[in-house]
This record gives sequence, structure tokens and C-alpha cells, in this order.
Amino acid sequence: MTIIAGFREAEAVAKAELTSAAFSNAQNPDVFRQDLLNIAKTTLSSKILTADKVHFAELAVEAISRLKGSGNLEAINIIKKVGGALKDSFLDEGFILDKKIGVGQPKRITDAKVLIANTPMDTDKIKIYGARVRVDSMAKVGEIEAAEKDKMREKCEKIISHGINCFINRQLIYNFPEEIFADAGIMSIEHADFDGIERLALVLGGEIVSTFDHPEDVKLGYCKQINEIMIGEDKLIHFSGVALGEACTIVLRGASSHILEEADRSLHDALCVLSETVKEPRVLFGGGWPEMRMARAIDEAAKKTPGKKSLAMEAFARALRQLPTIICDNAGLDSADIVATLRAAHGADPLNTRMGVDVIAGGAGDMSELGIFESFRVKQQVLISATEAAEMILRVDDIIRCAPRQRS
Repeated sequence: MTIIAGFREAEAVAKAELTSAAFSNAQNPDVFRQDLLNIAKTTLSSKILTADKVHFAELAVEAISRLKGSGNLEAINIIKKVGGALKDSFLDEGFILDKKIGVGQPKRITDAKVLIANTPMDTDKIKIYGARVRVDSMAKVGEIEAAEKDKMREKCEKIISHGINCFINRQLIYNFPEEIFADAGIMSIEHADFDGIERLALVLGGEIVSTFDHPEDVKLGYCKQINEIMIGEDKLIHFSGVALGEACTIVLRGASSHILEEADRSLHDALCVLSETVKEPRVLFGGGWPEMRMARAIDEAAKKTPGKKSLAMEAFARALRQLPTIICDNAGLDSADIVATLRAAHGADPLNTRMGVDVIAGGAGDMSELGIFESFRVKQQVLISATEAAEMILRVDDIIRCAPRQRS
């Protein structure tokens, strides 16, 4: 309990120092945008996108800026397409669905009224599996198929009665209903997976329906234009002028699917950090600067704390100084020398110094000049979560292990 009490006092000192060190440029949009760019570049520096971090930082900041502070990352769609280089990735102001338009249907629609559905549209053919029908002649099978077709025709007519010109279904659409929709001049899009129609419902302002008996109760989606586009060698569907104005799509290009998956994860990290920064606009310098400042404040508080708690507080400060040490070690630098330099700089001028680890120059550097920034909210949460995790581990009295599996 003494150690935990010391950790909690150290955490309180660290949070107070972190709060006093944070600053905000939210009143100046141009400067705040530059802060967001710096945070995005810092986030991407340790990832696969580091070579093109300026380009992807611009994409991420532009996408987050379109959200107008809502922080709803569902409005940002990310599509991965193999081919080209990472720097060929771009942001499109609209929603792109990675599907194809049905055969013989219009490839371009303006003032689209969209019905988004999750319903079976493949029951006009008898399935081999899942049902058993006993008949005494093939004519009876034909009668069953005709009855199924009539039911499907009636269902399609109910859908058409909604006054739509675009029908998007999560499930398959077989040839017969597709033909009916084409004759009615309705664009049909099949097999839009669940994530796809969830996002479409959000972006187009509609709702997902499964029954069509009451058209007056259905909320349709709307967009100004739907058309087919080409990205690389693939055809996709582009929705522009959507009801949710902040919606956008980031199209990632890359040499292989593995690179694209890693790029997607890296970009998502940057988007998450930026969305939190927009909600809480205070920022900090990076490169180990916050940890060195918190560690110095905790050391000062530990000198004034009686009893064994001061030892726990000193250990907390040493743990914080491990972060700039790890940054140096990962970059192949002399961590002992650089951390000692940082400690001296923060001790000499604790309030005004901006010194942190500069891995490019291989020493200590001014974080403000280098543009290395971090989100205050993210850093604060890291501190709180790490302290809670350490406390939980300290509270463990015993560890129960399963007996190892017998190997023959």
C-alpha cells in the first residue's frame, strides 16, 4: 500500500505538471492546423508511412477538419486498392463504395433517392440445399419456381413503390430482380457488406430496412449524384453531395495488400489522435519532453515527502525517464549521454526549456523548432492507464498457472 500511495502522489504531481505544460492555439485556426499537422507527422514517424508522412498528415488533417469537431470517424471511409505507390493515395470529398453496378442499369444518377436494405433477393430460384420438396413430375417443379418468381416480382414492385432510383442491398440480388430493377430504370447494388451499408445509412441519412409494406414509414437516403468511377483497374461507385456533408473517403494505394493493411492501421492511429486533439485542443512538445518535465517535478516533490513514499515517487520518476531512454535505444543512439543532457537542460531552466530527443541529429534538440508535438489528452490518458496497470500488478498476491499440457 505504501508503494501504491507513493505512485498516486507521483501521478497527481505528474498530471498537474502536464496540465501546466500544455498549451492551446485553438483561437488561431491556421496555427492550430499546423499543430494538427505536427501531431500527425509525429504519430506517423514510427510507422510504415514515415517516408510519406507529410502527404498522409495532410490527408488525415483534411479528413478530420471535415468532421467539424464531431469526432465521428465512421464518416471517414478508407478504401485499400493494390497498385501504384503510397504517395498516390488521395482524399475524395464523398463516399466511395467498393462494389459494381448491376448489368444493364444506369451508371449515373442525379438527385438519387436511395433505399438501403438487408433482405434476401435470391429466392426466385429453388435452392439445392436447405429445403426438400417431393414432386411427381418436373412440371410441378416449374410451378414452384413460377410461384417463387411471382413472390419476388411482388417484392420488387413494393420496393419500386417507394419512389426510389437506387436500391442497395446487403445480400445478393439475383438476375430476375436485377432485370426488374433495370426495366424500371433503378440502379441496384448488391452484396454491400454490413460495414458498407451501416456507413451508407449514416452518410446518406437513410435507414436500413428489411420489410417494404409501409413506404411512408421508411426514411430514404439522398445524395446529389451516384456514378461509376475507375481506380486503377477496378470499378467503384462514387456518391457525391451526400446528406452528411463531412463524409469523405481516403483511397490508399500501395504495392501489396500487406503494405496497405499496415498503412490503414497507421493512418487510423493518426486519425484517432487527431480526433481527440480536436475535442481537447491542448498540445505538448514530444520527443520525451513531457516525461522529463514530469520526472523533474516528481523528484522535487519526493524531496519534500517524508517516509517510504518518497522512494516510490523516485521510482515513478525513473520510470518516466525510461521513455526518452527507449527512444534513444530504438534509434541506436547513446541513451545515457542524451538523457543526462536532457536532465541537465530541464534542471537548468525547467519552465522554458523545449529540449527533447532528436533522433535525426542524434542528440538533444528543440522540439518546437523540429515540429515534434503530441496530444495532451492522449498523453494524459497514457499516464493514467500506465499508473493503473502498475497498481493492478502490485496488488497481485499470487499467480495461478495452469499445468502445462502433457506432450507425448
